[in-house]
Amino acid sequence: MNAKVLKSKIANRIKRKRRIRAKISGCATLPRVSVFRSNRYLSVQAIDDVSATTICALNSKESGHKSNKEGATALGEAFAAKLKTAKISEIVFDRNGYQYHGVIAAFGEALRANEIKF
Repeated sequence: MNAKVLKSKIANRIKRKRRIRAKISGCATLPRVSVFRSNRYLSVQAIDDVSATTICALNSKESGHKSNKEGATALGEAFAAKLKTAKISEIVFDRNGYQYHGVIAAFGEALRANEIKF
């Protein structure tokens, strides 16, 4: 991929990310769940924006899952279990500028299947 094209793709994702973050925020009872996707790993964390703390986090590198739909589904189930132990049943989903498609959608549907509302 051309360096110029790659730079514009990253810049467009950052624009989408800022536009989304201007509209959503999390608190202790309704945390923001932020998803980061790379080519190799997925990383998710529940964030309380009021006190600027991370409530719980999970990384596919540590849990042994890949960055594909099956790995995202397994990571979603494991993260839903972590949220339930923290007594959280409702979240605000931050897709971090990524399209709600593929791996991000598989993660979100796994959360919904495990009774986490957003």
